[in-house]
Amino acid sequence: MTNAERRMPKPGSRVGRRTRAVTLSAFSIWHSAFLVACSGGAGAVSCHLGSASDVQYLSIATGDTGGVYYAYGGGLAKVVSDHVPGVRATAESTAASVDNLKLIRDGKAEIAFTLADTAADAAKAEGPFAGGPPVPARALAVLYFNYLHLVTLDAGITSLADLRGRLVSMGLPGSGTEITARRVVAAAGLDLERDVTRRGIGPTQGADALKDGKLDALFWSGGLPTPAFLDLAHSPNVRMRLVPTATALDALRKVHGDLYTSLEIPAGAYRGVDSAVPVLGVANLLVVRSDMSDDLAYQLTRVLFDRQADLAAVHPEAKKLSLPTAVKGSPLEFHPGAVRFYRERGAL
Repeated sequence: MTNAERRMPKPGSRVGRRTRAVTLSAFSIWHSAFLVACSGGAGAVSCHLGSASDVQYLSIATGDTGGVYYAYGGGLAKVVSDHVPGVRATAESTAASVDNLKLIRDGKAEIAFTLADTAADAAKAEGPFAGGPPVPARALAVLYFNYLHLVTLDAGITSLADLRGRLVSMGLPGSGTEITARRVVAAAGLDLERDVTRRGIGPTQGADALKDGKLDALFWSGGLPTPAFLDLAHSPNVRMRLVPTATALDALRKVHGDLYTSLEIPAGAYRGVDSAVPVLGVANLLVVRSDMSDDLAYQLTRVLFDRQADLAAVHPEAKKLSLPTAVKGSPLEFHPGAVRFYRERGAL
Protein backbone atom coordinates (compact mmCIF):
# COMPACT_ATOMS: atom_id res chain seq x y z
CA MET A 1 0.00 0.00 0.00
CA THR A 2 1.33 3.42 -0.95
CA ASN A 3 1.53 6.41 1.39
CA ALA A 4 -1.19 8.11 -0.62
CA GLU A 5 -3.45 5.07 -0.16
CA ARG A 6 -2.85 5.11 3.58
CA ARG A 7 -3.87 8.75 3.68
CA MET A 8 -7.14 8.16 1.83
CA PRO A 9 -10.19 8.80 4.07
CA LYS A 10 -11.89 5.59 5.17
CA PRO A 11 -15.59 5.18 6.02
CA GLY A 12 -16.23 6.87 9.36
CA SER A 13 -13.02 8.92 9.14
CA ARG A 14 -12.80 12.61 9.99
CA VAL A 15 -13.35 13.53 6.35
CA GLY A 16 -16.01 10.87 5.78
CA ARG A 17 -18.11 11.98 8.72
CA ARG A 18 -18.12 15.50 7.41
CA THR A 19 -19.13 14.73 3.83
CA ARG A 20 -22.68 15.14 2.72
CA ALA A 21 -24.82 14.05 -0.21
CA VAL A 22 -24.63 16.18 -3.32
CA THR A 23 -27.66 18.40 -3.89
CA LEU A 24 -28.56 19.47 -7.39
CA SER A 25 -29.53 23.07 -8.10
CA ALA A 26 -32.15 23.54 -10.77
CA PHE A 27 -30.25 26.63 -11.81
CA SER A 28 -26.76 25.10 -11.83
CA ILE A 29 -26.49 23.35 -15.18
CA TRP A 30 -22.73 23.11 -14.96
CA HIS A 31 -23.03 21.45 -11.55
CA SER A 32 -25.43 18.88 -13.02
CA ALA A 33 -23.02 18.18 -15.85
CA PHE A 34 -20.25 17.54 -13.36
CA LEU A 35 -22.42 15.06 -11.45
CA VAL A 36 -23.23 13.19 -14.65
CA ALA A 37 -19.56 12.98 -15.51
CA CYS A 38 -18.44 11.61 -12.14
CA SER A 39 -19.93 8.97 -9.85
CA GLY A 40 -21.25 10.40 -6.58
CA GLY A 41 -21.19 8.76 -3.18
CA ALA A 42 -22.31 10.12 0.19
CA GLY A 43 -20.85 13.56 -0.31
CA ALA A 44 -17.68 12.34 -2.00
CA VAL A 45 -17.28 12.36 -5.75
CA SER A 46 -14.86 9.89 -7.29
CA CYS A 47 -13.58 9.81 -10.84
CA HIS A 48 -11.90 6.51 -11.65
CA LEU A 49 -9.05 5.32 -13.81
CA GLY A 50 -7.40 1.93 -13.84
CA SER A 51 -7.53 -0.93 -11.36
CA ALA A 52 -7.04 -0.56 -7.62
CA SER A 53 -3.65 -2.26 -7.75
CA ASP A 54 -1.97 0.27 -10.07
CA VAL A 55 -3.62 3.55 -9.06
CA GLN A 56 -2.36 6.35 -6.81
CA TYR A 57 -5.19 7.88 -4.79
CA LEU A 58 -5.49 11.61 -4.16
CA SER A 59 -8.02 13.26 -1.86
CA ILE A 60 -9.11 16.80 -2.82
CA ALA A 61 -10.44 18.82 0.13
CA THR A 62 -13.08 21.23 -1.17
CA GLY A 63 -15.98 22.86 0.73
CA ASP A 64 -19.73 22.94 1.26
CA THR A 65 -21.80 21.22 -1.44
CA GLY A 66 -23.61 24.51 -2.04
CA GLY A 67 -20.39 26.39 -2.82
CA VAL A 68 -17.96 26.73 -5.71
CA TYR A 69 -15.07 24.73 -4.21
CA TYR A 70 -17.07 21.49 -4.30
CA ALA A 71 -18.17 21.86 -7.93
CA TYR A 72 -14.69 22.99 -9.03
CA GLY A 73 -13.09 20.20 -7.02
CA GLY A 74 -15.37 17.60 -8.57
CA GLY A 75 -14.41 18.77 -12.03
CA LEU A 76 -10.74 18.71 -11.03
CA ALA A 77 -11.12 15.14 -9.73
CA LYS A 78 -12.42 14.08 -13.13
CA VAL A 79 -9.77 15.75 -15.28
CA VAL A 80 -6.97 14.54 -12.99
CA SER A 81 -8.29 10.99 -13.10
CA ASP A 82 -8.79 11.11 -16.86
CA HIS A 83 -5.58 12.88 -17.84
CA VAL A 84 -2.91 12.17 -15.20
CA PRO A 85 -1.87 8.54 -15.79
CA GLY A 86 -2.18 6.17 -12.85
CA VAL A 87 -4.11 8.57 -10.59
CA ARG A 88 -7.61 8.45 -9.14
CA ALA A 89 -8.83 11.62 -7.44
CA THR A 90 -11.76 12.10 -5.09
CA ALA A 91 -13.40 15.41 -4.15
CA GLU A 92 -14.43 15.56 -0.50
CA SER A 93 -16.98 17.98 0.96
CA THR A 94 -15.53 19.81 3.99
CA ALA A 95 -16.01 23.00 6.00
CA ALA A 96 -13.49 24.58 3.57
CA SER A 97 -10.25 26.54 4.03
CA VAL A 98 -9.23 26.04 7.68
CA ASP A 99 -10.44 22.46 7.70
CA ASN A 100 -8.72 21.79 4.36
CA LEU A 101 -5.33 23.01 5.51
CA LYS A 102 -5.58 20.98 8.70
CA LEU A 103 -6.27 17.92 6.53
CA ILE A 104 -3.14 18.77 4.53
CA ARG A 105 -1.17 19.21 7.77
CA ASP A 106 -2.41 15.88 9.16
CA GLY A 107 -1.73 13.95 5.96
CA LYS A 108 -5.43 13.27 5.29
CA ALA A 109 -5.61 15.18 2.00
CA GLU A 110 -3.11 15.70 -0.80
CA ILE A 111 -4.80 18.64 -2.57
CA ALA A 112 -6.90 21.46 -1.12
CA PHE A 113 -8.71 24.66 -1.97
CA THR A 114 -8.09 27.56 0.40
CA LEU A 115 -8.44 31.30 0.77
CA ALA A 116 -5.20 33.27 0.77
CA ASP A 117 -5.77 34.84 4.19
CA THR A 118 -6.28 31.41 5.73
CA ALA A 119 -3.18 30.09 3.96
CA ALA A 120 -1.15 32.99 5.38
CA ASP A 121 -2.21 32.03 8.92
CA ALA A 122 -1.40 28.37 8.21
CA ALA A 123 2.09 29.18 6.96
CA LYS A 124 2.85 31.13 10.14
CA ALA A 125 0.96 28.79 12.54
CA GLU A 126 -1.25 31.68 13.61
CA GLY A 127 -4.97 32.11 14.22
CA PRO A 128 -6.75 28.73 14.05
CA PHE A 129 -3.38 27.03 13.47
CA ALA A 130 -1.70 28.45 16.58
CA GLY A 131 -0.04 25.93 18.83
CA GLY A 132 0.90 23.59 16.01
CA PRO A 133 3.63 23.52 13.39
CA PRO A 134 3.36 25.56 10.18
CA VAL A 135 1.21 23.70 7.66
CA PRO A 136 3.42 21.99 5.05
CA ALA A 137 1.52 23.32 2.03
CA ARG A 138 2.75 24.68 -1.28
CA ALA A 139 0.77 26.49 -3.96
CA LEU A 140 0.01 25.16 -7.43
CA ALA A 141 -1.99 28.16 -8.66
CA VAL A 142 -3.97 31.23 -7.73
CA LEU A 143 -7.29 30.18 -9.27
CA TYR A 144 -9.72 33.08 -8.93
CA PHE A 145 -10.95 35.61 -6.38
CA ASN A 146 -13.68 35.04 -3.84
CA TYR A 147 -16.37 37.65 -3.31
CA LEU A 148 -17.37 38.24 0.30
CA HIS A 149 -21.15 38.03 0.08
CA LEU A 150 -23.27 39.46 2.87
CA VAL A 151 -26.72 38.10 2.08
CA THR A 152 -29.98 39.17 3.68
CA LEU A 153 -33.71 39.31 3.01
CA ASP A 154 -34.14 42.24 5.41
CA ALA A 155 -34.53 45.65 3.76
CA GLY A 156 -33.30 47.24 7.00
CA ILE A 157 -29.79 45.82 6.60
CA THR A 158 -27.95 47.97 4.07
CA SER A 159 -24.48 48.28 5.65
CA LEU A 160 -22.11 46.39 7.95
CA ALA A 161 -23.12 48.72 10.80
CA ASP A 162 -26.72 47.47 10.49
CA LEU A 163 -25.59 44.05 11.76
CA ARG A 164 -25.60 45.42 15.30
CA GLY A 165 -28.08 43.42 17.37
CA ARG A 166 -28.70 40.93 14.56
CA LEU A 167 -28.43 37.17 14.21
CA VAL A 168 -25.62 36.60 11.72
CA SER A 169 -23.95 33.51 10.28
CA MET A 170 -20.18 34.04 10.13
CA GLY A 171 -19.57 30.89 8.07
CA LEU A 172 -18.99 27.29 9.00
CA PRO A 173 -16.54 26.65 11.84
CA GLY A 174 -13.30 25.66 10.14
CA SER A 175 -13.98 27.76 7.05
CA GLY A 176 -12.06 30.64 5.52
CA THR A 177 -15.33 32.59 5.49
CA GLU A 178 -15.29 32.56 9.28
CA ILE A 179 -11.81 34.13 9.40
CA THR A 180 -12.66 36.84 6.86
CA ALA A 181 -16.09 37.61 8.30
CA ARG A 182 -14.78 38.01 11.83
CA ARG A 183 -12.11 40.42 10.58
CA VAL A 184 -14.65 42.41 8.57
CA VAL A 185 -17.10 42.76 11.46
CA ALA A 186 -14.30 43.97 13.72
CA ALA A 187 -13.06 46.37 11.03
CA ALA A 188 -16.58 47.83 10.87
CA GLY A 189 -16.29 48.78 14.54
CA LEU A 190 -18.56 46.06 15.92
CA ASP A 191 -17.71 43.92 18.92
CA LEU A 192 -17.96 40.24 18.01
CA GLU A 193 -19.09 39.28 21.49
CA ARG A 194 -21.53 42.08 22.30
CA ASP A 195 -22.85 43.52 19.07
CA VAL A 196 -23.86 40.48 17.02
CA THR A 197 -25.29 37.05 17.79
CA ARG A 198 -23.18 34.65 15.77
CA ARG A 199 -24.13 31.40 14.08
CA GLY A 200 -21.87 29.03 12.19
CA ILE A 201 -23.60 27.60 9.13
CA GLY A 202 -22.80 27.39 5.44
CA PRO A 203 -24.58 28.76 2.38
CA THR A 204 -27.01 25.88 1.84
CA GLN A 205 -28.36 25.73 5.39
CA GLY A 206 -27.99 29.49 5.73
CA ALA A 207 -30.22 30.17 2.73
CA ASP A 208 -32.92 27.98 4.28
CA ALA A 209 -32.51 29.75 7.63
CA LEU A 210 -32.93 33.15 5.95
CA LYS A 211 -36.15 32.00 4.26
CA ASP A 212 -37.47 30.59 7.54
CA GLY A 213 -36.75 33.80 9.44
CA LYS A 214 -34.17 32.07 11.66
CA LEU A 215 -31.28 34.24 10.50
CA ASP A 216 -30.96 37.93 9.67
CA ALA A 217 -27.84 37.86 7.51
CA LEU A 218 -25.25 35.45 6.17
CA PHE A 219 -21.58 35.93 5.31
CA TRP A 220 -20.15 33.75 2.57
CA SER A 221 -16.82 34.02 0.78
CA GLY A 222 -17.31 32.35 -2.57
CA GLY A 223 -17.10 32.58 -6.33
CA LEU A 224 -19.77 33.69 -8.76
CA PRO A 225 -22.33 32.37 -8.91
CA THR A 226 -22.71 30.49 -5.62
CA PRO A 227 -25.30 27.72 -6.25
CA ALA A 228 -27.09 28.10 -2.90
CA PHE A 229 -27.77 31.78 -3.62
CA LEU A 230 -28.99 31.08 -7.12
CA ASP A 231 -31.63 28.88 -5.53
CA LEU A 232 -32.41 31.43 -2.81
CA ALA A 233 -32.83 34.26 -5.30
CA HIS A 234 -35.31 32.19 -7.35
CA SER A 235 -37.38 31.10 -4.35
CA PRO A 236 -41.02 32.22 -4.42
CA ASN A 237 -41.81 35.43 -2.49
CA VAL A 238 -38.12 36.09 -1.77
CA ARG A 239 -36.14 39.26 -2.51
CA MET A 240 -32.48 38.48 -1.90
CA ARG A 241 -30.27 41.48 -1.09
CA LEU A 242 -26.49 41.85 -1.09
CA VAL A 243 -24.86 44.25 1.36
CA PRO A 244 -21.57 46.02 0.43
CA THR A 245 -18.54 44.65 2.29
CA ALA A 246 -15.73 46.58 0.55
CA THR A 247 -16.23 49.41 3.04
CA ALA A 248 -13.99 47.47 5.43
CA LEU A 249 -11.05 47.30 2.98
CA ASP A 250 -8.91 50.17 4.28
CA ALA A 251 -9.19 49.04 7.91
CA LEU A 252 -8.34 45.45 6.95
CA ARG A 253 -5.28 46.43 4.94
CA LYS A 254 -3.88 48.41 7.85
CA VAL A 255 -3.75 45.17 9.85
CA HIS A 256 -3.37 42.41 7.25
CA GLY A 257 -1.64 44.04 4.29
CA ASP A 258 -2.64 43.43 0.68
CA LEU A 259 -4.32 40.05 1.16
CA TYR A 260 -7.62 41.79 0.45
CA THR A 261 -8.88 43.78 -2.52
CA SER A 262 -12.07 45.43 -3.74
CA LEU A 263 -14.32 43.64 -6.24
CA GLU A 264 -17.84 44.10 -7.57
CA ILE A 265 -20.62 41.56 -7.78
CA PRO A 266 -22.12 42.68 -11.08
CA ALA A 267 -25.74 43.51 -11.66
CA GLY A 268 -27.62 40.38 -12.67
CA ALA A 269 -25.23 37.96 -10.99
CA TYR A 270 -28.24 36.85 -8.98
CA ARG A 271 -31.92 37.49 -9.54
CA GLY A 272 -32.91 40.75 -7.86
CA VAL A 273 -29.40 42.19 -7.83
CA ASP A 274 -30.10 45.18 -10.07
CA SER A 275 -26.88 47.14 -9.58
CA ALA A 276 -23.23 46.30 -8.92
CA VAL A 277 -22.34 45.67 -5.26
CA PRO A 278 -18.80 46.56 -4.02
CA VAL A 279 -17.48 43.70 -1.94
CA LEU A 280 -14.27 42.49 -0.37
CA GLY A 281 -12.16 40.12 -2.47
CA VAL A 282 -9.60 37.51 -1.47
CA ALA A 283 -7.66 35.09 -3.67
CA ASN A 284 -8.34 31.35 -3.85
CA LEU A 285 -5.41 28.97 -4.03
CA LEU A 286 -5.06 25.37 -5.04
CA VAL A 287 -2.43 23.86 -2.74
CA VAL A 288 -0.76 20.50 -2.21
CA ARG A 289 1.39 18.90 0.46
CA SER A 290 4.99 20.06 0.30
CA ASP A 291 6.20 16.43 0.17
CA MET A 292 4.30 15.70 -3.05
CA SER A 293 6.67 14.59 -5.79
CA ASP A 294 7.80 17.29 -8.20
CA ASP A 295 6.54 15.29 -11.16
CA LEU A 296 3.04 14.85 -9.75
CA ALA A 297 2.80 18.55 -8.81
CA TYR A 298 3.92 19.39 -12.36
CA GLN A 299 1.27 17.10 -13.87
CA LEU A 300 -1.47 18.56 -11.66
CA THR A 301 -0.53 22.11 -12.63
CA ARG A 302 -0.38 21.14 -16.29
CA VAL A 303 -3.83 19.58 -16.26
CA LEU A 304 -5.35 22.74 -14.74
CA PHE A 305 -4.38 24.64 -17.89
CA ASP A 306 -4.56 21.90 -20.52
CA ARG A 307 -8.09 20.93 -19.46
CA GLN A 308 -9.31 24.39 -18.50
CA ALA A 309 -12.25 24.17 -20.90
CA ASP A 310 -13.46 21.01 -19.15
CA LEU A 311 -13.20 22.70 -15.76
CA ALA A 312 -15.02 25.79 -17.04
CA ALA A 313 -17.87 23.55 -18.20
CA VAL A 314 -18.25 22.47 -14.58
CA HIS A 315 -18.06 25.98 -13.12
CA PRO A 316 -17.49 29.34 -14.85
CA GLU A 317 -14.95 30.48 -12.23
CA ALA A 318 -12.47 28.15 -13.91
CA LYS A 319 -12.44 30.52 -16.90
CA LYS A 320 -10.54 33.04 -14.77
CA LEU A 321 -7.40 30.92 -14.50
CA SER A 322 -4.54 32.40 -16.52
CA LEU A 323 -0.76 32.12 -16.57
CA PRO A 324 -0.15 35.76 -15.52
CA THR A 325 -2.59 35.64 -12.57
CA ALA A 326 -1.87 32.08 -11.42
CA VAL A 327 1.55 33.08 -10.07
CA LYS A 328 0.55 36.32 -8.30
CA GLY A 329 -0.90 36.84 -4.84
CA SER A 330 -0.05 33.61 -3.04
CA PRO A 331 1.24 33.93 0.54
CA LEU A 332 2.65 30.39 0.16
CA GLU A 333 5.71 29.34 -1.77
CA PHE A 334 4.97 27.55 -5.01
CA HIS A 335 5.71 23.84 -5.24
CA PRO A 336 8.88 23.15 -7.28
CA GLY A 337 6.83 21.07 -9.71
CA ALA A 338 4.52 24.04 -10.34
CA VAL A 339 7.53 26.36 -10.72
CA ARG A 340 8.89 24.04 -13.41
CA PHE A 341 5.59 24.23 -15.30
CA TYR A 342 5.37 28.04 -15.13
CA ARG A 343 8.97 28.45 -16.26
CA GLU A 344 8.30 26.22 -19.25
CA ARG A 345 5.29 28.39 -20.15
CA GLY A 346 7.19 31.64 -19.63
CA ALA A 347 5.09 32.78 -16.65
CA LEU A 348 8.10 32.96 -14.31
